[in-house]
Amino acid sequence: MNNIFFKNFSDFNKEIKIIALITLINRMGTVVVPFLSKYLKEDLNLTYSQVGWIMVSFGLGSLIGTFISGKLSDYFGAYKIMVFSLFTSGVVFIMLRYVKTFELLCLSVFFLTAIADMYRPAMMLTVNNYVNKDMRLQSLSLIRAATNLGLVVGPVLGAYLILNDGYDTLFLVDGITCILAIVLFAILVKERKYLYKLNLVNQKQDKLAPLKDLPFIFNWVIAMITGYLFFQVFSILPIYHKAAFKLTEFDSGMFLAFSGLLYILFEISVVNFVQKNKIGDLIAVMIGLLFIGFSYGLLFLIHQPWVFWVFMFLITFGNMLTFTFASGFVMKRSHKNHEGIFMSAFQMSYGFAHLISSKTGLTIIQNYDFDANWTFNMILAVVGAFSTYLVFLMVKKEKEEIKQKIAMTLFK
Repeated sequence: MNNIFFKNFSDFNKEIKIIALITLINRMGTVVVPFLSKYLKEDLNLTYSQVGWIMVSFGLGSLIGTFISGKLSDYFGAYKIMVFSLFTSGVVFIMLRYVKTFELLCLSVFFLTAIADMYRPAMMLTVNNYVNKDMRLQSLSLIRAATNLGLVVGPVLGAYLILNDGYDTLFLVDGITCILAIVLFAILVKERKYLYKLNLVNQKQDKLAPLKDLPFIFNWVIAMITGYLFFQVFSILPIYHKAAFKLTEFDSGMFLAFSGLLYILFEISVVNFVQKNKIGDLIAVMIGLLFIGFSYGLLFLIHQPWVFWVFMFLITFGNMLTFTFASGFVMKRSHKNHEGIFMSAFQMSYGFAHLISSKTGLTIIQNYDFDANWTFNMILAVVGAFSTYLVFLMVKKEKEEIKQKIAMTLFK
């Protein structure tokens, strides 16, 4: 099991424990997202194209919310943005149950995700205010463990609510849990005020530094490909479950819960194995993409319900490798005092993936069929893996050239 989450829980201060708890409550309550596309298609009878445009609104809102969160946190304080995000998104979730038309759904989903996705960047900044540098990584790992635990329970809870009470109850529960979680946080954790604030206005930063780094740009595109393939698990796969095999929401929830359980049981062990055996970040990403490509290949080849268990197993391990080590590569490439710029630019790759993933996939399905989409995804994953290997060769050549320059300088 997750060592950090269970064994060392007492090592964390009260504030971090509470942030982890509300993250768990929020993730358990975030039961709408895995079933949103299914709700739009089956309950509201929207076309694949309309569902795709609503998911574009979802991605655009996510991109903008993530982008402005840091700026708003600098101005108002991360604590206040965190409280605003979770409370307001809870209210919007409750109101969303009354929105039924295509145009209003696009607008509502955009505002929902723009507000909701302010939470994570603000939460990470808030964590920094309550822990020292040595405990920062462990605290984020605890919160990630809470997120994964919520991923196990949330989809099953959502499926149960849909089958027994319908989607309206789902929106209500999601909204209430957001509000309860952040009210609990506001009562138990007080905002930390600083007597002095460092003025870093005069600190020079090259905001275009990531655009001048070719391996970083390639890695950004590869990360976008990874995100594109991953997000379809939540948007297109549940529709496929019903359309092809008449599976229920409970079945879809169980597949997602299985994925969450795999994260809890194996993610830290997988990361440690890669690091212990000195497998490079890029090689790990390449292997992860091949896992993802193979998982989509199975969907194309095998038309039996049991294949979803194998699919979720492979794509989950693929994501453990790609998401973790693509970020690790960026941290190593980041210039000194430019880490924030590099990571912000990198995270936007997943925002763009969210923007295009569902719409592109649903357009392929509407014009052709599901098998055409799985084939496209498989090819895209292979292209991503091949591109990752090219970046590996590029970085290897770069290191050799640096060594040669150092040697020539020493023996002039």
